[in-house]
This record gives sequence, structure tokens and C-alpha cells, in this order.
Amino acid sequence: MRTNLEAPLIGMILLLTLAFTANAADPPPDGVAATVSHDAKVVGETVKHDAKVVAAAAKEGAKQVAVAAKEVAHDVAAKSKEGAHEVSAAAKRGAEKTKAAVKGAKADKSDDKPANSPAKPAQ
Repeated sequence: MRTNLEAPLIGMILLLTLAFTANAADPPPDGVAATVSHDAKVVGETVKHDAKVVAAAAKEGAKQVAVAAKEVAHDVAAKSKEGAHEVSAAAKRGAEKTKAAVKGAKADKSDDKPANSPAKPAQ
């Protein structure tokens, strides 16, 4: 079953196909090529500028991170030094207590012994 619309529709498709193939073979006018070239340059410059902005921001961010890391490292070093001094002081106190305890134990032992043992009777 063919309708009355098929023939004109096929004719339009053929005409459009011919028109597109004819346009594809023709080079674009000079104005179009110049516009495309200009647009490509503008896009390239914009991308380059944006990349520089991003790089500068990343560099600034890296500097800020480095400064913060340096501050944290100094704080950690100061706290470590303080902790080491506290440990050293505690060790000295412990050594002194141990020394006093040892001296006290020696003193207690000498107190238990008689100072002068009685002389043996002469035979």
C-alpha cells in the first residue's frame, strides 16, 4: 500500500542528500575559517590563563600547608623535649629514693649488730 506522501517524501530525501554532499565538498568560506581559528586561539588562551591561576593557587596552598606543618613540628618537638625533661626528673627522683632506701637498709643492718662484741675469755 503506497500512499500519496511516499513519492514526495522520497524526493525530498534525495534533494537533501544531494545538498549536504555538495556542501561537504565545498571548503568553508574564509570568514568561517577565520572565526574558527580566532575562537580556537581564544579558547587556548583562556585554558592557559586558567591553568596558571590553578597553578598559582596550588602553590599558595602548598606554602600554607608547609607553614602549618612546620608549626606543628615545632610544637611536637617542644612537647617531646618537655616530656623528656619530665621523664629525666622522675628517673632522678626514683634513683634518689632507691639510693636512700639502700642506705637505710644498710643502716638498719648495722643497727641490728652489736657495736662491740664481748671479748672472749682468756683461757
